[in-house]
Amino acid sequence: MGFIKDIAPIFKKSEITFLKCNQEGNQLYTFLFEKPVNLDYKAGQHGVFTIIHKKIKKPSRPFSVATAAFEEHVKISMEIPEKCSEFKQALLQLKPGMKIQMRGPFGPLYLNEEKPAVLIAGGIGITPFRAMMKAAENNPSINQPITLYYLDSRENYLYKEELDEIKHPLITVNYMSKKDSLYDKLDEYITKQKNDSIYYVAGPQKMVKSVQNHLKANNISKSNIKKDIFFGY
Repeated sequence: MGFIKDIAPIFKKSEITFLKCNQEGNQLYTFLFEKPVNLDYKAGQHGVFTIIHKKIKKPSRPFSVATAAFEEHVKISMEIPEKCSEFKQALLQLKPGMKIQMRGPFGPLYLNEEKPAVLIAGGIGITPFRAMMKAAENNPSINQPITLYYLDSRENYLYKEELDEIKHPLITVNYMSKKDSLYDKLDEYITKQKNDSIYYVAGPQKMVKSVQNHLKANNISKSNIKKDIFFGY
């Protein structure tokens, strides 16, 4: 039943109104949309977004929703290089008041509030974790620690100002630019917590697979590893 509940919102369509686009840093962009009335979802889930203002070959793409359900807007962020997909070109052409379609949000990536959480983000993989941490910050029933390890070799940390403003005794944020530093921190954590925590991993495919293999090599069970792979388009 849990799987069906997680996936069922894919059949729910909404048209969302574009508000603005912010360039966050080198090739990083955030798109802000009006949130539909009564839209409810779990922080960390993703939607399928569809271009409707023009015809393109592949008009739909999944993106994690970076905002929690209590927030006023729907926010998605992505990397857009100079040579990018037709889909991302169409996003950049949006003007305030124009609309795109969204299915969901849906999916199995969200916090298990009964266990400590380790959020392991690689680059743009921070997007679902931004939503999770904002939701946790505003949830008085949260009583388990949440530890974020945010890896970015370019030190171009998306949402850094917002993350640094989170003041919660159970939430810890760690930034790092080298993979070895990430694994050192993980090893310290695993030594103390072992399989008593849930390990959430989000980022590029190569990074997610590497972290997953490292966790398994340290005897973290598959059931305690939740992953979200970000493919480039």
